[in-house]
Amino acid sequence: MAQRLDASTVRRLVAELGRLQSTPPEGIAVSTQEDSLTEINALLDGPQGTPYEGGKFHIRLTIDEGYPATPPKGVFVTKIFHPNVSELGEICVNTLKKDWQKHYGIEHVLVTVKCLLIYPNPESALNEEAGKLLLERYDDYATRARIMTGVHAKPKDGAENRDPAVGAAKSKKKNLKRF
Repeated sequence: MAQRLDASTVRRLVAELGRLQSTPPEGIAVSTQEDSLTEINALLDGPQGTPYEGGKFHIRLTIDEGYPATPPKGVFVTKIFHPNVSELGEICVNTLKKDWQKHYGIEHVLVTVKCLLIYPNPESALNEEAGKLLLERYDDYATRARIMTGVHAKPKDGAENRDPAVGAAKSKKKNLKRF
């Protein structure tokens, strides 16, 4: 069932998404669903110098009627081996929880998630195995993360991404000028 957003929230989201589409942060592309602003899809490039380099990671943010007072819910749709991402794709980052400020926006969330790929936080691990490997055997952690990136997040055979949800999200890119 689709969430009903009030007019001020819709105006804010349209402005935020318009800025993100006209001047996106480096390595981040954003789209929305055809019929709703409550689901925002982003494609993050894996940062250079990390085990995620060369990957394209699909993130989904869900906005509820409490936004901007409440943070969006974020999940990795693309499978990833990372201490702060559960096997179901749930993201553990303080910006999406206790540190949320209503003046933050979608761009802040996406940049924070991308930074998490550079600086994982094993102390708040949702994936205990990844957190333990990161702390105790970094080379094993990096190898496993690279393998997962290669299997799930790197383009194959001319395809933009093996994750079919990314292709669907891109094909449903919304023209924000219609609002």
